[in-house]
Parts: sequence; structure tokens; C-alpha cells
Amino acid sequence: MANVLVTFQAESEQRETFIKALGTAARIVFLSELTGEERARELASADVLISWSPRRELQPEEFGLIAHAKMMQLLSAGVDSIPFSQLPPGLMIASNAGAYAEPMAEHVLAMILAVWKNLVDRHVKLRAGNFDQENENRMLRGSTCAILGFGGIGKATARLLRCFGVKILAVNTNGRTDEPVDFIGTLKDLERVLRQADVVIITLPLTNSTRKLIGREQLGWLKNDAILVNVARADIVDEAALYQKLKENPQFSTAIDAWWIEPFRHGKFATNYPFLELPNVLGSPHNSGVAPGSFLRGTEHAAENVKRFLNNEPVLGVVRRSDYA
Repeated sequence: MANVLVTFQAESEQRETFIKALGTAARIVFLSELTGEERARELASADVLISWSPRRELQPEEFGLIAHAKMMQLLSAGVDSIPFSQLPPGLMIASNAGAYAEPMAEHVLAMILAVWKNLVDRHVKLRAGNFDQENENRMLRGSTCAILGFGGIGKATARLLRCFGVKILAVNTNGRTDEPVDFIGTLKDLERVLRQADVVIITLPLTNSTRKLIGREQLGWLKNDAILVNVARADIVDEAALYQKLKENPQFSTAIDAWWIEPFRHGKFATNYPFLELPNVLGSPHNSGVAPGSFLRGTEHAAENVKRFLNNEPVLGVVRRSDYA
């Protein structure tokens, strides 16, 4: 029987989920319950680790204890903060890609509509007594949307947008998809899709090849009145270039859920440029995936992937370390 070690502080419902999904195939241990020699012993004997943020959950000296482990399943969809150099070279690492797709897709749609309908500004004006009824709303129907990163989040977003009659241009790693789209390509097609798009949605992982993927040149390919929505990682976009684009082109707009300096990684929220002072910026505090039951569904998603591994079935979301080294 495999030893599965949960390294993060799991809530009671999450514990029950792991036990229900894996209890017949594995011995499940929760690291937060252990101390001293017992903790070290379980780390050394673990076959599978289920983690949220290994750097926070393990002490620096404990990484050397997990040489026996064969798989690490993450609760998070993003893996750019994982300390790959501290993990055993043969350890399979699986992200929780797509686990939070549905709430994130709704958040994307809400941000697009809020920006295009100018809801925040009109609410502020109305509160001040300005009843601006003549100002037209922008229609989503008939527009073209480029989705950069066509995994779980991108596909879930596309399904919602198709209800509005939106043309979908998708970009992924292999240029193939079973999802109905108007175009599917790879990052080699980036200029083509950006020039056509009224809306650009970033759901890509942050890797060596996507860091600062959207810079001054790429922003220049966009239409003057386009909207850029980022629910992935801020570092995919050049911060200075985006601010300059917004400052110089008031018709252009952005909706940002993922920021360059955030509490989880930096201990605080801050911006190097005053984005939130601009009228063509809408922000949210990186909570697009946070909804009632979302973390429990993410736990179920992760548990099912570990079950695939234990049953020698294909594992989803396997990370290529070369993308992050």
C-alpha cells in the first residue's frame, strides 16, 4: 500500500475527501499532525506528496528527506513558485490545472462585461447625480476573442463566450483542440490572433517561454479599443509596457486579477505604476478562482489525479521541469 503524505494544513472536509478517494489504495498521513522524528520518518517513506506550497510547508532541511517520493500533486494550478531545484530530479510533479476553471471563467466574463459596459464609472457618476443615459453600451455579441492558453480555464471561458456569439481564436501548445473554435494555433500565431482580437484573455502558465510574452510590441498589435484580461500570472505581461499603453491610449482597457507584487509571494500588495488610478483599468485581488466550494472541488480534482497515479493510469497536468528551470 502506497504512503500518501498531505503536507498542507487540510480542513476537515478536505481530509475526508482524500480518505474517501484514496483510503482503499493508500495509507494517508497529514504532516501537520506530526512533529520531530515522526515527521522526518513520514517524509522519508512517502510515495506521494500532496502539497499546496512546498516552500511554505517543508523546512529547507526536509527537502532532502523526500528522495523516496515518486509523485507530488499540487493543489494549485500554477507551479511557477515551486522550488524545483530542491526537489528530487525523478519526482513527477502534477499541477491542479483546470481545477478552478468554472469560477475563473465566470470572473473573466464579469470583468469583460463590467469594463465594456463601464459599470463602475457609471455607478460613481450616478451616485454623484450624473444621470448619463445617452452614453452607449458596448456589445459583446459579434466580437472576436483571443484566448491565450486553452486548457481548462480557457475552454470554460470559451463556452460562456460562445453563448454571446463571440468568435473564438485559441492558442495552446500543440495547435489542436476538440473544443469548437474559429481558429486554433500556437504561440507562433500570436501576432495573427492579437491583431484580430477585440478581447484578449490570458490563461497561460508562467514559464520560461511566456514570461513577458506580452510586451510593447505585442501590445502594439492590439486594436486601439481592445481589452486585455489577465487571470493567469502578472509576469506574462510587461508591467511598464502595459501601463504606458493604458496611459497613452484611453480607449484601450485592461482587467487584472493577477498582480506583479502580491501578498502570497511578496508579503504585500503593491504596484510599481499607479494602475488603479487609471479609468481604463479594472482590478480584482487575484480571487477569480475563489468561490463557494471551489477549494473542495480543487481537492477532489487533486485526489482523483493521485488515484490515477496509484492505478497506473495517465496523470493529468504533469509539469515539464525544463519549462521552469
